[in-house]
Amino acid sequence: MKRVLISVSDKRGIVPFAKGLKRMGFEIIATGGTARALRSANIPVKTISGITGFREILGGRVKTLHPAIFGGILALRNRKHLEELAREDIEPIDLVVVNLKPFKKDLEDLDIGGGALIRSGIKNFKGVGVVIDPEDYVKTIDELRERRASLSLKTKEDLARKAFTYILHYDRMVYEYLTGYGLQAAGYKLPERLYLDYEKVRDLRYGENPHQRAALYREFGVEAIKQLWGKELSFNNILDLDVASGIVREFKEPTAVIIKHTNPCGVARDRSLVSAYQKARACDPVSAFGGVVGLNRKIDLPLAQEIISTFIEAVSAPGFSPQALRILKRKENLRIMKITDYRLPITDHPEDMRTVGWGLLVQDRDTKDVGTGDLRVVTRRSPSKEEIKALLFNWKVVKYIKSNAIVIGNTNQTLGIGAGQTSRIDAVKIAISKMQSLSSDPLTLDPIVLASDGFFPFRDSIDEAAKARVSAIIQPGGSLRDKEIIKACNECDIAMVFTGLRHFRH
Repeated sequence: MKRVLISVSDKRGIVPFAKGLKRMGFEIIATGGTARALRSANIPVKTISGITGFREILGGRVKTLHPAIFGGILALRNRKHLEELAREDIEPIDLVVVNLKPFKKDLEDLDIGGGALIRSGIKNFKGVGVVIDPEDYVKTIDELRERRASLSLKTKEDLARKAFTYILHYDRMVYEYLTGYGLQAAGYKLPERLYLDYEKVRDLRYGENPHQRAALYREFGVEAIKQLWGKELSFNNILDLDVASGIVREFKEPTAVIIKHTNPCGVARDRSLVSAYQKARACDPVSAFGGVVGLNRKIDLPLAQEIISTFIEAVSAPGFSPQALRILKRKENLRIMKITDYRLPITDHPEDMRTVGWGLLVQDRDTKDVGTGDLRVVTRRSPSKEEIKALLFNWKVVKYIKSNAIVIGNTNQTLGIGAGQTSRIDAVKIAISKMQSLSSDPLTLDPIVLASDGFFPFRDSIDEAAKARVSAIIQPGGSLRDKEIIKACNECDIAMVFTGLRHFRH
């Protein structure tokens, strides 16, 4: 007679699965909660204690850990092992159906016996099937029926592989708990060993370039973004969407951003989301062509009509009205993305990881922000309330721009962005050039302020900013020439504040 051991925390589908096994002649062994569930469905089962002759002890901490159970699973199906089982009056167990109770950041939740059962089945997968996922019950039963209560070697290999991935995920959760506990006690910020647990979402057509293979992975069980329509996402689309989502989360007001090559080419906020989008696009309409749009409010019909008025690769938002979706879907290739985890703070994804040729770099995400109380005025003139509002708005934006980064803007709109330059003066000149190319006269959009992700090494940037009528500057400070920079600002009647916080982005 074939035997199955069932011990499941997730009881979805277990009753019909067990009934199917019983009809095929399987003897069912089950642990406490599972046994009660099956008996309530009139399915006869044997308990673990009935097999071992020992009661569960220590409040259920010890129940399956016994040779009568593990011998039946681990025995090779050869003459020597089977004769040894017979001498010890142990019968083989042919199928292990186990899933673990969720680990909820408490060592009392740690499942010892269940994990050992799964590992034992994996070790002896040629003789034992290991089923951990309720989604596999139907196809397992179907194959058992077709093959007279046996599974093919390929199926057992597939089930074992899936079971081991399941155990790895479970063990990583325990490790994260223990590491966090140890870090609090020892005062370290990052673990000595880093174990990653990501599942593949999909293969991508290619990476940054057509000759590079690529795939999208996500943290196990986490779906942060969902595609509702359009052409398949590219590697570069995903990078741009990530930046767009990060920027619009920074603002409570209706905010729009347009991203090109991971840099924003325009950011704006307004009472109306459609107005915010129009202002963001106006910052650099040439670069906005073919960009990726990020929004922090539900898209309505007027905004959808505005978006499709120019070519856009992808648009992301927390939601879409039915009318807006119909309009957006007129563009067959437009990727429409719903940000499903929009309400989670950015700090819920604390680690920033990048691969290099010889390893993995890990750092905290750059989530630190500054408020009015963090600003240190270093010039004779203090910024006005409107200038401070503008400085803080543009400081949030400059954090997302590749260094060297300069943002010129007003209280609610970027006017010119200089990104990814090898010298700060070049970034300043590009930002000024972008501002001066606006269709409206930027000199009427007071106050005009400038945000710099790093300090100014020379006064040349200040002199260029003064010519462009910049009235206030926000920067980290910390240059050997800070005194020279402050003097230049005083000469030009520019108010300047230091944040003491740098926002380099490589």
